[in-house]
Parts: sequence; structure tokens; C-alpha cells
Amino acid sequence: MKIHRDGLLTIAGIWLVCVIIICAMVLFIEPVYIWAPLAALLIFLMCFILYFFRVPRRGNIEGENVITSVADGEVVIVEKAVEPEFFKGECIQVSVYMDFFNVHVNFWPISGTIAYYKYHPGKYLLAFLPKASELNEHSSIGLDTPYGKVFFKQMAGTFARRIVTYGKVGDSVKKASQCGLIKFGSRIDMYLPLDADIRVEVGDKVRACESVIATLGNQLR
Repeated sequence: MKIHRDGLLTIAGIWLVCVIIICAMVLFIEPVYIWAPLAALLIFLMCFILYFFRVPRRGNIEGENVITSVADGEVVIVEKAVEPEFFKGECIQVSVYMDFFNVHVNFWPISGTIAYYKYHPGKYLLAFLPKASELNEHSSIGLDTPYGKVFFKQMAGTFARRIVTYGKVGDSVKKASQCGLIKFGSRIDMYLPLDADIRVEVGDKVRACESVIATLGNQLR
């Protein structure tokens, strides 16, 4: 199992603390029935943190105009929205919520050129709340593609306090390659052109790279 490089320090820190606590319990708490269950819980936490930062192998759905999911999770919003930052007008919003058990590595949804990037400090509301899109800490990434603009936000949640984004304005990116990581529960908001053919509904479970969110116009623009 491959582990994400941006999770190594977090893993090392948590493992170190757990090992110290387990050693202290073994040395200073004599009854085994007291420290053994606690030690088992800490070992489970160590294994879970390792599992959390896994990097899966994913396929790449063919079709240059096919938009795939940026993240694993559940679709919680599909609606028209006014997006003032990159689209500067009406578009379609598709939001995917990630819980603790989802893969938290993010992937580019389509090939193109990074035309816009901005980091926004903010609050840490529960990521599935509608207000979180505007108020929470997030990174905004806008892509120019031959089929139109694509915009998405990597959003922090109550426990997600670390957002990693790869690439800078002007870089060319390839669909299904890694674009970043959000540590712990969080959300991805995708914004697509009004003429996009949306292929998901609220409640759908999606997988990054392998679930089609939408297709854009068939003609190059």
C-alpha cells in the first residue's frame, strides 16, 4: 500500500505519541487488564492513520471532455449557483463530501491549464453545511480546457486543517493525476458550465478518477 508523502509527518507524530503512551502504560500500570485494552485502541489508531493516508491506484476514464470526480465521497449538492470568483456568473455546482474513511487524495478532474489559484483562510464549520462553501478555509483552482472552464474548491472542515494543492498558475495538468490532499473530513465543490451534461445526483457515491461527474460540449471552443 502506497502512503501519501504529505501524510508522513502526521503519521510519524501520531505513532511516536502512541508508542510513548503504550510504553508508559506497560511500565507503570501493573494490571494487564487495565492497560491492554487502551494499548489495543492506540494500535488501532496507528493502523487507521496509516490507512487514512493511502494512495489508491485508479484508472482513467477516456474522453477529453469527460469530467471525473476530484475526490471519493458522497454527492451532497447538485444545483445552479452563482460563482463570483472564477466563472463570475451562473454555473452548476456539484459538491462531494468526504468522511474519515474515504480516500483523501485529490485528482485533477480534466486535463487543462491552471488559470487561477487562490488560498482563502476561514472558519472550520462542518463541511457538509451549505455555508461552509463560503466561510470555511479553502483553496480555489480554476482550469482552462478546450471545452470550457472548470473550477473547484478544496475545502476544510471541522477536523480538516491542512489543505495541500499541487501546481501553479500556468502549469499544464493531466486528468487523473494527483492534484493535492485534504487531511481528515472535508469537501470538494466543483463548478461547471451551464451546458455541462451532469451525470450524478445527490446521494450518489463517487470515486476519484473513476466516476463521471459530467461531460462538456463535444466541440472544441
